[in-house]
Amino acid sequence: MKDERVRYVDVHRNKADSFVIFFKDADQASLFDQKVLEKLPSFKKVSSEQTEKGFETELQLDPKTVESIKQKAVRQAVDTIRNRVDAFGVAEPDVVIQGTDRIVVQLPGLKEDVNRAIDIIRKTARLEFRLVDEKGDLNAALKGNVPQGDEVLYEINKNPRTGAVTRTPFLVKKQVLLTGDLLTDARVHPDRGGRMVIGMDFNRLGAQQFERVTGEHVRERLAIVLDNRVYSAPVIKDRIAGGSAIIEGMFSPEEAHDLALVLRAGSLPAPVKILENRTVGPSLGEDSIRSGRNAIVLGMLMIIVGMALYYKWSGLVADIALLFNLVLIFAVMVSPGLRATLTLPGLAGAALTIGMAIDHNVLIFERVREELRSGKTPRIALENGYTKAFSTIFDSTSTTILASLPLIQFGTGPIKGFAVTLCIGLSASMFTALFVTRAIFDYFFQVKRVKKLSV
Repeated sequence: MKDERVRYVDVHRNKADSFVIFFKDADQASLFDQKVLEKLPSFKKVSSEQTEKGFETELQLDPKTVESIKQKAVRQAVDTIRNRVDAFGVAEPDVVIQGTDRIVVQLPGLKEDVNRAIDIIRKTARLEFRLVDEKGDLNAALKGNVPQGDEVLYEINKNPRTGAVTRTPFLVKKQVLLTGDLLTDARVHPDRGGRMVIGMDFNRLGAQQFERVTGEHVRERLAIVLDNRVYSAPVIKDRIAGGSAIIEGMFSPEEAHDLALVLRAGSLPAPVKILENRTVGPSLGEDSIRSGRNAIVLGMLMIIVGMALYYKWSGLVADIALLFNLVLIFAVMVSPGLRATLTLPGLAGAALTIGMAIDHNVLIFERVREELRSGKTPRIALENGYTKAFSTIFDSTSTTILASLPLIQFGTGPIKGFAVTLCIGLSASMFTALFVTRAIFDYFFQVKRVKKLSV
């Protein structure tokens, strides 16, 4: 309306999906219909009439647009919450949409910091930069006489030593000059006095806007507002280039890190409300884990007995490699660099890996049998058996690992746990089948001077 020089008195939201414009007269409303309304394709005019306050026009969002906004908000909220819980350090978090407007967040293994996790999840993290109205009467605003276009917000500080809370009121303009949507990073570091502050970096567009805002309002106070709470309101001394800013406050290290975390993860498109919070006890999980463990042990025993009966002493060598394969899987998963979590789907991946690991040995032994039937000596038959089976084992293992990598990258929760265990198990099974069993056979042929091969 400013660009088209349409004179209006005020604009305010009427309902969740509509807003009202107050014009100086009917002529300006007509000018709005001619020049501005066509630029708002998502809105339709509901009413236009003369009232006591002036000439009013009500615009309403198209229902399809409303539904699209809701769906996008839920999807964006899922992505934002997932980023937050990933940064929080919970193993195998699961964040999924339930119905049309609900999100289920599962944080396995979280015991002590439940309330802290809930606070991080539901924090809207809407960061805004607004001007402080220093010409307005703050005392009158505190009594209810708030100037048009302003609102009263508070800076809340908690003394870390005494626990005393102080609330400092500010008369802040409603107009938002810059938001945190353009942030690229937020980090915690101490200032010269040892207090924790949060440093922020904007992207290229944000840096340009921040430089413009600070240049236009030199010697004015710029309030840094997060979720309608003022964190600091410094005086702009000069134009600030480079796209960096800081948030000051009486932060504890934990509060500062949590605040930086939600700023990095991005703001929620709409506030979220915790409808239900349940902590599931370990008894159900223990029963399931016990059942999965028993299934793996039973499967291994059946394979060990079957291999020993069918391939004789060579089958026992394969059984030794199989046990070593299982040890390798768990050793890699608990290594400091990975710290993977063995979920129930992970147990299924381990069970599947056991079957594929013994399959590698079956391929090798069948190749060795073919070489022995053709009249080769045991040593040559073993050499050729490993050589000929190598390409088949390598190809089958590589293709399965490649198929599992997208599950690790894009899967969440149980799917990711299954894929991680499967990839580790496949890599370990190829190592044990090709190198561990070969080392055992070489030991008996070279050190023990065995002349026959029982296979």
